[in-house]
Amino acid sequence: MTYNPARNHLPPPPLLGMSRRALLAAAGAAALAPALTWAQGPDKPLRLVLPVSAGSGVDGVARVLGPSLGKALSRPVVVENFPGAGGITGTSVIVKAPKDASVLGMVSNNHVVNPSVFKNIPYDAVDDITPITLIGATPFVLVAHPSVAAKNVRELVALAKAQPGVLNYGSSGNGTILHLAAEMFVHEAQVDIKHIPYKGMGPLTTDVLGGQIQLAFIAIAVAAPHVKSGALRAIGLSSTTRSPLLPDLPTIAEQGLPQYALDGWVAVVGPAGLPKAEVERAYQGVRSAVATPEVRDALLAQGYQLQSPPPDATAAFFRSEVNRMARLVKQSGLKLD
Repeated sequence: MTYNPARNHLPPPPLLGMSRRALLAAAGAAALAPALTWAQGPDKPLRLVLPVSAGSGVDGVARVLGPSLGKALSRPVVVENFPGAGGITGTSVIVKAPKDASVLGMVSNNHVVNPSVFKNIPYDAVDDITPITLIGATPFVLVAHPSVAAKNVRELVALAKAQPGVLNYGSSGNGTILHLAAEMFVHEAQVDIKHIPYKGMGPLTTDVLGGQIQLAFIAIAVAAPHVKSGALRAIGLSSTTRSPLLPDLPTIAEQGLPQYALDGWVAVVGPAGLPKAEVERAYQGVRSAVATPEVRDALLAQGYQLQSPPPDATAAFFRSEVNRMARLVKQSGLKLD
């Protein structure tokens, strides 16, 4: 069975233009992180490494999951953030970790986007990790400032075709999943809409609320309050199923673009070469933690559809997503450096 979160969350933007020297320097800095030599055992913490900053969407999931995961594994869990280089710095910590499951990581869409954005990454996004499981997926919402004369996908496509190059959309940065979500829409609808990149979802949301930009894809947990207040108009949902957070909002696929499907997701991984017994132990621990009422309810409130595919299905999903993101990056015309 193939697990696809888009058919069933807010990373920092990759730093386009980063040179090979800068990428390797970032990886070297990660290697200077606290020593990854703790032996496996109930008296030693499990380090949950995040390649994102504190306060991000992935960080929020990790902080919710950590206590319950610690109980499930009978050992404390310490969440550590290693932001930088679009996730490359923190992921370098994960791939260099001991092969005893004393260090795991939590990654999102950027992990599978980066191979197509950067020419030089000091690890292989598939071969240098051990996928444990997907935690869940959450849709994005295509929102419009109320000044835009379109209430649904059909009207937006008609407006864009009548005024090619006039409408604009913002993203959280070149090469981010929110950029690619919009580019997928542009490709599927065959319209010309100008891209305006921002440095993160915070300033992006501020400017679409203020009308400085007209359109954007943003996480449903961020979008829902503004849609309900009337500050933003929801055009369509990025997933192929509707969300309880905005139950009356049709999907983009429902509205005439049947191939459109793209969600944000979060997954737990470890370094390559973990023993099967440790992979299974970690998988069962995450699965148990996600099933606890406190974790389940917190993630559902953020718009996540919960998942716990086994490691082999998760590995197949990672391989598929690397290829799918490569096609999206090519469609976007994003210039690599």
